[in-house]
Amino acid sequence: MTFRLLGLGLLALALPAWAHNPTALRLAPDAATPQIDGRLDDDAWQRAPVYERFVQFLPADKQPARWRTTVQVLVTGDALVFGIRAWDPEPGRIRAPLARRDQVKADQDFVSVFIDPVGHRRSAQYVRVSAAGALEDGQFSAEDDAEDTAPDFDVEAAAARLPDGYSVELRWPLAALRFPHADGLPWRMLVVRNIPREDRTLDVSAPAMTKDALSFIAELQPLDGLGDLVEQVRERSFIALRPELTLRSTNDRDEAGQVRRTRKASLGAEFKWRPRADWVIDATLNPDFSQVELDEPQLAGNTRFALSVPEKRPFFLESADVVGPTQADESGENRSLAAFYTRAITDPDWGLRATWRGASAEATALHLRDAGGGTVLRAGAFATRTGLQPRDSEASFARGRLQLGGVGLAGLVSARDFGHGLATHVVGSDGVLRAGDSDQFRGHLLLSSTTLGLDEDGQVRRVSRERGHRAWLGWRHRDADWVANVNVEEISPRFANDNGFVSQSGIRRASAFGYLRLGPRELAGVDLHDSEFQLKLQETRTVADPLLGVAAGQVVDRLLQPGFWMAAARNTGIWGHLGLDSHRAKSGGRLHDTRTLLLGFESNPGELLSFLMAEVEWGRRLDVDADRVGLGLQAQLEAKLRTPLAGGWWLEFEQRLGLGTVDAPDGRRAFTDRSAQSLVVLHLSPRDSLRVIHQQTHFTRRADASVALADEDSRQRQLAVMFQHRVGLSRIVSLGLNRASERPGLARSRELFAKLTLGY
Repeated sequence: MTFRLLGLGLLALALPAWAHNPTALRLAPDAATPQIDGRLDDDAWQRAPVYERFVQFLPADKQPARWRTTVQVLVTGDALVFGIRAWDPEPGRIRAPLARRDQVKADQDFVSVFIDPVGHRRSAQYVRVSAAGALEDGQFSAEDDAEDTAPDFDVEAAAARLPDGYSVELRWPLAALRFPHADGLPWRMLVVRNIPREDRTLDVSAPAMTKDALSFIAELQPLDGLGDLVEQVRERSFIALRPELTLRSTNDRDEAGQVRRTRKASLGAEFKWRPRADWVIDATLNPDFSQVELDEPQLAGNTRFALSVPEKRPFFLESADVVGPTQADESGENRSLAAFYTRAITDPDWGLRATWRGASAEATALHLRDAGGGTVLRAGAFATRTGLQPRDSEASFARGRLQLGGVGLAGLVSARDFGHGLATHVVGSDGVLRAGDSDQFRGHLLLSSTTLGLDEDGQVRRVSRERGHRAWLGWRHRDADWVANVNVEEISPRFANDNGFVSQSGIRRASAFGYLRLGPRELAGVDLHDSEFQLKLQETRTVADPLLGVAAGQVVDRLLQPGFWMAAARNTGIWGHLGLDSHRAKSGGRLHDTRTLLLGFESNPGELLSFLMAEVEWGRRLDVDADRVGLGLQAQLEAKLRTPLAGGWWLEFEQRLGLGTVDAPDGRRAFTDRSAQSLVVLHLSPRDSLRVIHQQTHFTRRADASVALADEDSRQRQLAVMFQHRVGLSRIVSLGLNRASERPGLARSRELFAKLTLGY
């Protein structure tokens, strides 16, 4: 079948000013689909209308763009094709390293395309293409004003370097877009260009965009002229099948020194069917995630509560925006994980998921069988208890959302059945109210019921049915002068969700985080692009919990943190705050005053050292296990280096370090907590890479008879080596080695694997 090129030109950028431009919606003549090679030399591009009305968003919004950028859009029978031309008076300074997928960041020259085919500007799919042709994609949520890079779309892109800049071609299949079957609003989109120099510049295609808006996608532009094509595509069915074959050899040694060797070949598959525009059916059978990157190590030796980690597995990423936003708000809190946390699913045997999107409503539901082996969380006001999850459980989750103008209402149900009478159920509702352009209110109420409990040794046991609730209400305000986030919540002592993430319960909390926008200014001879005075307030108190012996009204934490943030050249940010805080380590214990100073810094220094971040908090910190305060620090460092090699190869190196310490009353070190991750990627081509990750955590504590603490020395190490040949999402060949060890004990594991994934 030959698709006719409809070539609607820049119908994606139908700005009001175009009403005076007779070429704005001119149809391009019929032509063949352009070859996606990054060069805009096909006949179709010669006849397509050109849009170039870009303005600055950073460092100052609504300013004329410094350098010319043009956009053209073609529409074929099955895809949108974007041609973007970026002129540069100093092309030798274009930063275009080869990079992993989803690692196209502010230190690189790139262009981005945001598309909202629902038209409500609540969320948008986006694809970012660097000047080297590297890809980053994901979902942007207006409610959180944040992007989630976890979702991947089956797009095709290429870039070409030119004597006066670079050009990009991006083919976005209509099958990868999610939109209603009927009564939808006009599609909307936005094109962005990033220019990293001494002063980072971000140019956008929407002249009305402002940093005062509640979200970055508040001014997405209408897409005109797609009517006939959308009508055709609404009824069209798309099917994708990705079988995968994994060969694996493992060698495990337990703490007793017993060795177990296994060799296994497994066949799995992922299936995606879009019967029409508003429905997507996903299925997975025996998925293997051996090629997924290791989770970053975290300092956990002085932490009372469980720590969450991001999702990276493909099956769980479809329609993540319908499940609920997954990004933390500006105060650093992440409440959406309480409803559904996909990392609670450890090793699925199979899964089935359906998602529907209408013009003013949407819903998703999934059911799967988990081979288990993960962690059960049972939270309290002062700590999270953990236990080993029973194997072979079944998990179900469903959420539906209705949009009525500026009001959004949603309901959800969640169930986890472990068999033998062990089950957890959650029902709830959440909502959002957009009160004008500056204010947004959000909240949820979740009710739980469970028969799964933990004994004092962390063993799972059946208990009489326990019920709990979690209620939260939040307000977010943003205007030209100030920004505020205010939250109040209550989590009852027995609230539990084995499909979610609950690290603390039995509390009432009120928190507020805001900043006064001081704008550009000069400080000590340095030009600041932006500056803010910040203030964070929080108080957490206990709710009575007879089961754990916790009395009501105890202060768990009380935070008072005045601070600042400044932005300068080279995408540099400097921040800090005074911590005039108080913390209680255990029920009935003393409320300790902690006094700390935090300073942080991040920058994109240059093409070689592309990113540098350091943050240090120093002062009187809480030693949780000893229930006392001592002089100490918590620090983290992150550095990224990229350098070209002979033959067009690129070397990418990332180093992350973490350190936490607290001194005992005698001035000697009470404990030291360390974490480190080294990542090296050798890019042989845009499709071929060799990745090595080595990481470790190491916690040591000195014995102290006065607080009944013994010597402790625990260490975990992990090594992952993988070669990967990747063509989009359709063809992936992976060869790898994973090794892990932990101390105390002799536990060791080694795994060799080969994986082939093909897409049809």
